[in-house]
Amino acid sequence: MKRASIIGLLSVLCLPSPANAGSTIDTAALRLPPGFRIEVLVAEVPNARSMALSDQGTLFVGTRRNGNVYAIRNVFGERPEILTIATGRRTPNGVAVRDGDLYLAEVGRISRYPDIERRLPDVGEPEIVVDDLPPAKLHSWRYIGFGPDDRLYVAIGAPCNVCDEPDYGMILRMNPDGSEREVFARGVRNSVGFTWHPDSGEFWFTDNGRDMMGDDLPPGELNRAGEPGLHFGFPFCHGGTIPDPDPELAGLGACDSAESPVQLLGPHVAPLGVRFYTGDAFPDEYHNQVLIAEHGSWNRSEKIGYRVSLVRLKGGQPVSYEPFVEGWLDGDEVSGRPVDLLIAPDGAVLLSDDKNGVIYRISYSGVSG
Repeated sequence: MKRASIIGLLSVLCLPSPANAGSTIDTAALRLPPGFRIEVLVAEVPNARSMALSDQGTLFVGTRRNGNVYAIRNVFGERPEILTIATGRRTPNGVAVRDGDLYLAEVGRISRYPDIERRLPDVGEPEIVVDDLPPAKLHSWRYIGFGPDDRLYVAIGAPCNVCDEPDYGMILRMNPDGSEREVFARGVRNSVGFTWHPDSGEFWFTDNGRDMMGDDLPPGELNRAGEPGLHFGFPFCHGGTIPDPDPELAGLGACDSAESPVQLLGPHVAPLGVRFYTGDAFPDEYHNQVLIAEHGSWNRSEKIGYRVSLVRLKGGQPVSYEPFVEGWLDGDEVSGRPVDLLIAPDGAVLLSDDKNGVIYRISYSGVSG
């Protein structure tokens, strides 16, 4: 395709959209604690998944199903401008920003768009950071992020419901250029969300439990890794105490040899994005508490999840697990699927929803009703 044609195509893809264009989401049906409010910040972001915010205020959004990557300029203004900056990518779920560069995780590779803000909207082809990540498609929607050690972390989900595959079921970390790659954590079935404690720097992550053990087993997991090299039990142990029903898999290790979850979550809630609330716009009781986006069960006889949950900590240890935003599930009817969380500069919380293709803003006014 000639360059003029490419630019013409991008000009169509990059038309600005008003914040709530096409939105039919009934946020009034969503339930939050008194004084909190949720609204659609940006609509028309199809299959919105992982999010990353640049220093210049551009929100980058990955997807799982449609192969697109989006950049939303003026995301907090009256008319956010939604740019489709990449198409035809292989499950481009993971996005991260470091020193002005956008990192993108796909099946099998991680790439980088240097100086992304200056390249918008015609960003061209990225530089390849690594192109030899495990290629299996199941649980291949990679989540990435930069830690306080300035290293890039990437989750490598198992290529199965439950199996013993040594190159999968782990979290890797590497330098920003892809060098010095190492396994940070093993025994992780499918993590699609992780973060770091704002004070201790400890690595916290969600993990999706295996299927086909019934409605109530195993639980979802919130885990903590205070050091590299820990094993979290998959595939021989689930939820810290439940041996796999397959004797061959159960024989690979004992539950008491693996790290237990720091908090058990609902069975099959599909916990994805996780964030410590580090803003200053919520009441003090929410400071450094854990928010989790529960995408929702897919094969449970009675659906569960489809909400944002709150894990309260005291002395660094969980003391409760409760709903924070709910209402996307009404009986068997599902009206939304939370995916990722991000703390905005003003202290609000951004939340992506891949079912509706929207980004929500959760704020606190102190006035209920």
